[in-house]
Amino acid sequence: MDLVLYKREVKTYGLEAGEELSEEAYQRILEETLIPRAKRRAMHLLEKQDRTRKNLEDKLRESDYPQTAIDAAIAYVESFHYIDDERYARSYVHFHQEGKSKRRIQQDLMQKGIDRDVIALVLEEEYETSEADMIRDLLRKKHYEPESADAKERSKMYRFLAGRGFSSGDISRVLRGYEDFS
Repeated sequence: MDLVLYKREVKTYGLEAGEELSEEAYQRILEETLIPRAKRRAMHLLEKQDRTRKNLEDKLRESDYPQTAIDAAIAYVESFHYIDDERYARSYVHFHQEGKSKRRIQQDLMQKGIDRDVIALVLEEEYETSEADMIRDLLRKKHYEPESADAKERSKMYRFLAGRGFSSGDISRVLRGYEDFS
């Protein structure tokens, strides 16, 4: 097993490069050095921005902490509610619901490692406007004029809305009926 230790720590533990560690020595290094360092690193990462459990785990893994230290650091920050995937999801929905579809937000949150059940709950409770209303609002903000729009402009608007995660059916329905709401 490879451990990332500073020179001072290598000297403190009397280690040599390439030396086999006993299980007892490994546990001592883990408890005295690696777990406390992983906790400090987790706290430092959370100072800068709110993170999901998965994101924090990935960041600690990138720093070459052993899984035991990562688990201890995650448990530590969770015990103080410094990471909370449901809170993160609610915040994400509030911030992004005006410009992204429900489906796109769901995909984004799943990529961030948030549980499907948490996403479903949050979207049900926090998502405030219908997809059709959101499309209409975006069309108004983009100053889309259906009467004067040519095929190129309609296609451009369609791609814009699809890029925001809206379904083709919703986009088509709203674009066909947009004149009634402008």
